[in-house]
Amino acid sequence: NGIEGVARWLRRTWALVVEPAQPGQPDPDVLRALRRKVHQTLRRLTHDYDHFEFNTVISSLMELLNSMYDARAKGASGAPEWEEALDIYLRMLAPAAPHIAEELWALQGKPYSIHNQPWPVFDAEAAEEEQITLVVQVNGKVRERIILPAAASQEEAKTAALQSETVQRYLEGKTPRKVIVVPGKLVNIVL
Repeated sequence: NGIEGVARWLRRTWALVVEPAQPGQPDPDVLRALRRKVHQTLRRLTHDYDHFEFNTVISSLMELLNSMYDARAKGASGAPEWEEALDIYLRMLAPAAPHIAEELWALQGKPYSIHNQPWPVFDAEAAEEEQITLVVQVNGKVRERIILPAAASQEEAKTAALQSETVQRYLEGKTPRKVIVVPGKLVNIVL
């Protein structure tokens, strides 16, 4: 009973690679999101393997597998981004599940052996988020979450937080004494 979750994950991995999917015309956003998730996972797993932090490797691969199933359901199979995702997924899987990774690699018609292949290199540009969610606090209490472009400046984050209708209600017409912006994380408004 203790290994049922891992066995289910490996069965789903096998099915994703072996079972034919109908290629479609996926939305470019679906392909971009798939590629982003693949390279974010690759960046994380490269770090985890390099630092012998194996506790999160399987969960990261499971998350990526779920994203790949979602993308396949939206017609991504057959696209170059899909093929890249499969290739990188199998290479990341190889240290954790060497036998199934080798078998799936061979079934893909790839050169012998997956364990002789170089570790993939993540694309930092592909891994970047397009949007971020900032938490907005008023006097230390979370009052709002705002979505901004990832490249938004601290001033843009401050302005967006202060213009939020929800935040305006909590300000009750008062002028904030201080606005602290932690880039990419939060905006704290002190009355």
